[in-house]
Amino acid sequence: MASASPSAPAASPVTARPARRRQRSVRVTVAVALLGAATALVLVALPTQSPVWLSVASVVALAAGWAAARIVWTELAQTRREAAADRAAQARAYRTMFSERATEHAEFTTAMTDRLVRRDREVAELENTVVAAEQRAIEAETRVQREARRANDAQERAAELADRVQELEIVQAEQDDELATWHSDLDVPLPALADGEALGLDMDAVADLMAWEGRVAAGAHPEADARRQA
Repeated sequence: MASASPSAPAASPVTARPARRRQRSVRVTVAVALLGAATALVLVALPTQSPVWLSVASVVALAAGWAAARIVWTELAQTRREAAADRAAQARAYRTMFSERATEHAEFTTAMTDRLVRRDREVAELENTVVAAEQRAIEAETRVQREARRANDAQERAAELADRVQELEIVQAEQDDELATWHSDLDVPLPALADGEALGLDMDAVADLMAWEGRVAAGAHPEADARRQA
């Protein structure tokens, strides 16, 4: 509706221009005809040298001149009024168009401002997301490093426990060998030996038994420690 308002007053001058042009041509033609008739009458009256004809020609020429001047002045005034009306209509059309353009510019400015605000908000959200992702990545890397250290520590402990188990197995094997040797010594028949040999054998057996118990007690502590660490 706003765009149709400027075109409505602009259509009426366009439709009226042919009529004005015809009216102008008629008025100018009448004025020229009056001046031409007055000129012809004066030229006709001059050769006669008659006061009557000269007076009539003078009066008619004067009247025709004033009539032509009036017609031309009317045409000029009407032309100025029409030009002023056209300029006023054009000014109204430009004012309406300027109002429409100002409204469109305000709407465009508002829309672009909203878009910029949304873009800034989205950029801020993306930046926060990136920062959070970086923090999670740092935390994950820290956890991976910590778990790697724990795995290395566990591997070292497993290696130590394996070494200790091997040592315990070696000690157990040695103890088993000593125990077997001690049992074989005990299996020797006592009557076949002399009294001194029997007494010495008994003392040696008791000493070996006490030493073996000491070694067993000493080897039980690392095994207990190994079990507690496992």
